[in-house]
Amino acid sequence: MKINISIAQQQLILLDDNDHIMQQYSISSAKNGTGQKNGSFCTPLGNHIIRAKIGNGQAINTVFIRRRPTGEIYTPELGKKFPKRDWILTRILWLSGSEPGFNRLGAVDTMRRFVYIHGSPDSVTMGQPGSIGCIRMRNQDLLELFDLVNAGTQVEIKQE
Repeated sequence: MKINISIAQQQLILLDDNDHIMQQYSISSAKNGTGQKNGSFCTPLGNHIIRAKIGNGQAINTVFIRRRPTGEIYTPELGKKFPKRDWILTRILWLSGSEPGFNRLGAVDTMRRFVYIHGSPDSVTMGQPGSIGCIRMRNQDLLELFDLVNAGTQVEIKQE
């Protein structure tokens, strides 16, 4: 199984071992576009793996900060109370680059940039860029994907 992410189409495609499409999901990548550099707030391109799956068993809309549940459950009221927070909800698939010098190690390390595939509030628009580097998904879609993939699953993020 592997994941292909198209920045141009704002889609995540889950493929089986024979490259047949299993599922397609609408996503939201970085509003700053694509790029590998630390501090760029861009979505990194290239080959990655899922380094870790975080949040198994947590309630839908569980709020995470630094990959830890805060004890909060996201609601629109909580969103209004903290309007500038970048909401990471429900589950996290933490990405690690597989291409040394491009998206792994040094100033271009996807994992050290804390780039994830994660859930978002229902009010977040999918199908257009809007994140600060991560791949945002609808919570229900992420729950489904989370159960279908394992740590070590290959993820390719392409511009087209």
